[in-house]
Amino acid sequence: QVQLVEHGGGLVQAGGSLRLSCAASGRTYSSYTMGWFRRAPGKVREFVAAIGRSGSNTYYADSVKGRFTISGDNAKNTVYLQMNSLKPEDTAVYYCAASHSVLGIRDRDEYDYWGQGTQVTVSS
Repeated sequence: QVQLVEHGGGLVQAGGSLRLSCAASGRTYSSYTMGWFRRAPGKVREFVAAIGRSGSNTYYADSVKGRFTISGDNAKNTVYLQMNSLKPEDTAVYYCAASHSVLGIRDRDEYDYWGQGTQVTVSS
């Protein structure tokens, strides 16, 4: 079992940047597929990005491709989400998640463990 804690959310102006971190404990994050999801007010939780167990494969939602980057640091057992060129529509609670599966990477139902979430607000 793994525990996940997110940090790094906050308020930023449109065009700005934030870096979210997801610290894993209990097991090394590289044992899982790691993903970031977000839930905007009134919307369902949606896939943002994921990194495979090997760390060599990354996946992104079309809406964030080219702006967001997911990465991992084995020494710190932490996964990051670098968010650049932020837009007001990126405003949401962002969640880190871990999956035992290598399939359904974009499917929130495939993820077994979740962090508590961190709020990101982008002002126009």
